[in-house]
Amino acid sequence: MKHKRKALKLLNILDQPIRFNPFVFSRMFFLWMILGVIGGVIAGIYIIALESLIHIYSSIDGVWVVLVMALSGLAAGLIIHFIGDPGEIQLIVNNIRFRKGKLDPKNNPSMILSSLLCVGSGGSLGPEAPLVQVTGSTGTWLGKQFRLKGEELRSMSIAGMASGFTALFGAPLGGSLFALEILHHKHVVEYYKAIIPAFVASCFSYVIFALIIHLGLGPIWNLPNYNMQGMFDFGLAVLLGLAGTALGWIFIYLTKGMKSIFKRLSYPIYINTFIGGILLGVIAYFLPITRYFGHHKINELLNTEFTLPALLIVLIFKLLAIVITVTSGWRGGFIIPLFFIGAALGIVLHTIFPQLDLSLAVISCMAAINACVTRTPLSTTILLSTLTGFSYFIPIMFASLTGYFFAPRLPFISAQSE
Repeated sequence: MKHKRKALKLLNILDQPIRFNPFVFSRMFFLWMILGVIGGVIAGIYIIALESLIHIYSSIDGVWVVLVMALSGLAAGLIIHFIGDPGEIQLIVNNIRFRKGKLDPKNNPSMILSSLLCVGSGGSLGPEAPLVQVTGSTGTWLGKQFRLKGEELRSMSIAGMASGFTALFGAPLGGSLFALEILHHKHVVEYYKAIIPAFVASCFSYVIFALIIHLGLGPIWNLPNYNMQGMFDFGLAVLLGLAGTALGWIFIYLTKGMKSIFKRLSYPIYINTFIGGILLGVIAYFLPITRYFGHHKINELLNTEFTLPALLIVLIFKLLAIVITVTSGWRGGFIIPLFFIGAALGIVLHTIFPQLDLSLAVISCMAAINACVTRTPLSTTILLSTLTGFSYFIPIMFASLTGYFFAPRLPFISAQSE
């Protein structure tokens, strides 16, 4: 009772206006700021641990890659089986929309351990989903400590998610909008009360993460300089966006088909992750560039001269690697891997049609495939502009909207359905 009275007292202090305050500033700002700082610290520690694991795993090559990835998949599956299933991005969206914004922190140990093994050993999923789960549930926990309820508690969870997105992408505005947009693609401002909390938490998370990791202080993918040739470039962005959207359709339906195969097999989760590890190890053995989630591999793809057949092989097998990773129970996020195959498709189109500007082709395909799969055209535009330093904003927007409006009616993230 003593602790409850103390919490209620703190909540009352937060609710009271600041005397003689001529500004919009309120005491809730400090709660959002604390959440952003905590989110930045969590993201920094997670990425340091992940990079250490990647450094260890990447030193293993040759046929040993198959064995290591198979055993890593088995270990991740056993963690999920015995500690608990942390779920996927669909569960996060469901909890925000239909469980009053409550993300359960009890799933965090399983998510952290399994995702570190999956992403660190070379799976084709990134750390964005684990970070969002952990930072979002931290927002829920912090809100409960101050007895927040209803939309205020939901806003804390969304602000926590935004701080996780921002830390990874180094884009406070894009990360905030992504956390809001992925929840309901038709009504971006459905949770409008969370917009300012998400912005504040994202800004502080960005600063703390940048101080820890020194990442996100500039573009991370080095596209060649792009000079707009005229109004036809917008039309080209739409046509390239259609190509990226078609690849998004292929990814969505390949994933659905592979999921049904694993479902029919009815194996325990650790058998599925073990099988997935073997398949991913074989692909990585023959095509090392397909290993890992693609954060640093996109620059390698841009700076290496591939023949057209080699590019097509990389594109096809990276797509298969992402599908296998998603469907076999490996944990992680698919946003950066989608950017990778979008970049690969853009380079393929530039190789076939050399008159196409490389930067325009790459960024249009990246934008369209991500908007098609995640239904996030606004945040995708801002994220790609920040991550690539692409100076012309509008072609990315045209490609993103193309991917959004030509996406399948049934969303890939089923929780986004009406």
